[in-house]
Amino acid sequence: MPSLKTSPITDKPVRFLLNTHWHFDHTGGNENFGKAGVVIIAHNHVRERLKTDQFLKVFDRKIPASPAAALPIITFGDTVTFHLNGQTIHAFHVEQAHTDGDSVIHFREANVIHAGDVYFNGIYPFIDTEHGGSLDGMIEATERILAIADRDTKIIPGHGPLSNRAELVTYRRMLLDVRSRTRTAIQTGITLTDFIASKPTADYDKTWGKGFLPPQKFLTIVYQDLAARSTP
Repeated sequence: MPSLKTSPITDKPVRFLLNTHWHFDHTGGNENFGKAGVVIIAHNHVRERLKTDQFLKVFDRKIPASPAAALPIITFGDTVTFHLNGQTIHAFHVEQAHTDGDSVIHFREANVIHAGDVYFNGIYPFIDTEHGGSLDGMIEATERILAIADRDTKIIPGHGPLSNRAELVTYRRMLLDVRSRTRTAIQTGITLTDFIASKPTADYDKTWGKGFLPPQKFLTIVYQDLAARSTP
């Protein structure tokens, strides 16, 4: 097993680790890296989430507070920029997207963007509304990424294969359609049960519905999110 301070792609020590958000599948290595002296950086909300016990109702899963070594020691509110190895690495916060503490990371000279869990390539995304996420924020985040991406940009999703701008446009189109259909159902008084039974995303399910979040669970999250935000 390689040292925590090195990587198979470099023989140089790992000096910095930037968390895109707080979820355990993206921060599970923090403790080992922290104990190895790696500087962990994240949005302010990531440290606050990691410091205390959390619960994901949709998965019926308790997430205990992280040990001190796993906590980011540098946090930021809006943006942070690294000037490292000839690269300008710009991380910026996208509000109320997948969670309340998501960061998108833009490697400018390399023309690479790490989208974190704002982007699930090829599967319906999990939107953690319990911890500040929203469908509107997910869509806005994709638009911010598209604004800085070109046809040659490599886009790293939080889940799914390496992607590009054209595929992100397709993902955004799906999110927009789901939002429109769900809003229409809510406005016309259709209940969540009847909405799901109507299979409103049947045309998308074959492509997007084979991930860890089945269509009915995805639609439940979206419906409840939009219904809560439409309440006066």
